[in-house]
Amino acid sequence: MVSVEVGSGSLRRDRYIKEEAEVKQRLYLDLLEETSENSRLRLATYQQRVARYYNKKVKGQLLKVGDLVLRKVMPNIKNPQHRVFGANWKGPYKIKAILWKGTYHLKDLEGKLVPRAWNAEYLRKYYQ
Repeated sequence: MVSVEVGSGSLRRDRYIKEEAEVKQRLYLDLLEETSENSRLRLATYQQRVARYYNKKVKGQLLKVGDLVLRKVMPNIKNPQHRVFGANWKGPYKIKAILWKGTYHLKDLEGKLVPRAWNAEYLRKYYQ
């Protein structure tokens, strides 16, 4: 015995015209490349606007060799006994060399080198 739902057709299936569906599919495929290009252009425009807004708000930090800076204390270096009352910045340190824009080698005031290079994001200028 066949159930009623299996035997009855749907409106979409009953009104399906193969030639008309093929024409619509070819039109869709022709417009697909144009739609994709429009999407890429909108994305590029959006990214430019976001970058322009971000760059307008960000202030560049210019550090030179010999400047005194404070170094951010990373969570893995913090003393766990101090908990929330521990220092967030350590230093002062002197900039020994600039590796490339925004990356620095540091040394302490006694001349001892700090083990690795530091990004400007984790440095703050020290004023005496």
